[in-house]
Formats: sequence, structure tokens, C-alpha cells
Amino acid sequence: MTIKRRQTILITGCSSGIGLCVAEALHRRGYQVFATARKPIDVERLKELGLPALLLDLDDSKSIKLAVDAVLSQTNGKLDALFNNAAYGQPGAVEDISREVLRAQFETNLFGTHELTNLIIPVMRKQGHGRIIQNSSVLGLAALPFRGAYNASKFALEGLTDTLRLELRNTNIHISLIEPGPIISRFRANSYKKFQQTIDTENSPFRNAYQGMISRLTKSGPAAPFTLPPEAVLKKVVHALESPRPRIRYFVTVPTYLFATLRRILPFRALDWVLARASGEENR
Repeated sequence: MTIKRRQTILITGCSSGIGLCVAEALHRRGYQVFATARKPIDVERLKELGLPALLLDLDDSKSIKLAVDAVLSQTNGKLDALFNNAAYGQPGAVEDISREVLRAQFETNLFGTHELTNLIIPVMRKQGHGRIIQNSSVLGLAALPFRGAYNASKFALEGLTDTLRLELRNTNIHISLIEPGPIISRFRANSYKKFQQTIDTENSPFRNAYQGMISRLTKSGPAAPFTLPPEAVLKKVVHALESPRPRIRYFVTVPTYLFATLRRILPFRALDWVLARASGEENR
């Protein structure tokens, strides 16, 4: 009798929210999960939860390489799936965001994810199969004010992923994008910390406008309608992993379905009007 090998998956950004939810659920489902986080204290907490956990900081090439080597040393050089989940949101008006702050947003949300993915693709080519799942955002489909850096990083991730999918279309490596709207997580709290660290609100022409954004970022509980728990994303991840024909894009939450539809049917100026009015909603 042939014993089926456990499916292996590397997940980034597992300290909380979507990453933690997916890591725990797939572990229960029988996957060999490698959960990663960028802080040692979070790695230790993941281990206490019974998850094989590794340090992986997407801003650090050495950290990425060490994590991949550690995973492959435990899997005989194989990896069935990669879930690129780690990201953060840098709030602030475009004119208030310095080159350094914008670069930092891209280092985590795009460049590190790209570097990690490019280390895993040769492994999947060699074994003849693989699944790569990118956690994007509704803000990779439609831009909202005061999310310019995050919007840009997710639009870039979408473009890079679409290109990668076309380039790998003759392989058995499947590429999927997940596009969540508002999800219950620490995303807003982490974004507010970045805002405090990087944006000079006192000298900004948007000083008054920022007050509404700050209220949303600091509000306890859901700050936008149609907010869903991270299990909503988990459901899409499982389909992308286990379906013989995974989808190219998975929408999560009503705002994602709505904005994707409006982007297709509305003239550009009409879409701008809708997005400007919707800018009070906090999206993942």
C-alpha cells in the first residue's frame, strides 16, 4: 500500500490574523506547515501552539534564504505550496510619503515576496508541481485615498503575479491571487503604528482629513461594513491548494466583489467619485 505523503506549505506572516488562522487550520487538516514570522517572540509563540515555526523577515535576503534552506532540509528538498501572506499597510497621503517610506513598503509587500517566490519556483519546477498563493487585497484592484503606498504595492503584486502565471502556464505550477476586503486582524493597529512613525501630520495639508482616518485605524472592533473573520480567506486558500483547477483570482468580502464589478462597468470619473465616497472604509 502506498502511503500518501503529507502536503508541505510555507506561510509568511503568521504572527496573527490571516496567516495564523491559515497555519493552524492547515496543520489540523494534515498539512506539514512551516509557519514564519519576522520577530523571534512570535516564532516562539507559534511553536508553543504546536506549529513548526521559523524566523523569516522579508526585508532581509539572508533571513529569506536561511528560512528556505531550513524548510527544504526537513522536506527532502520539496515544497508543495507557498502562501505569500506577510504584508503591512503604510497609511498616509501620497505627498506625505517619502521615498524611504515608500521603499520600505515595497521591500516587505513586493520585493521580499518576489525574492522568496523565486527561491521556491526552481524547487517546484524540479518536483514537477506546486501551488503559489499571493495574498493581495481589494486595494490591488481599486485605489482609495490615504493608502497610496499600500495601493501601489498591491497593484504591483497583482501585475507581477499575472505575469508570472503567464510565464508558468506550461508548467504544473499554479498561481492564484486572493483579494480580501476588510478582515478581522491586527492590520489596522499595525498600520496606525507605521503612520505614527513615518508621517508628519502637523505639517501636512491633510492634517484635518487625517483625523477621520486615525479614528478608523484606532477603532476597536470592525471599522468597516462587511468585515469578515480570517476564516473567510482560509476557505479560498484551501480551494487554491486542493482544487484540480484553482482559480486565478479569489474575491473575499462584499467590497471586493463590488469594486471589481464597478471597475469593469463604470467610466473612470464615475469610479473616482465612488471610491472617494467609499474612502471612509478601512480595507485590508
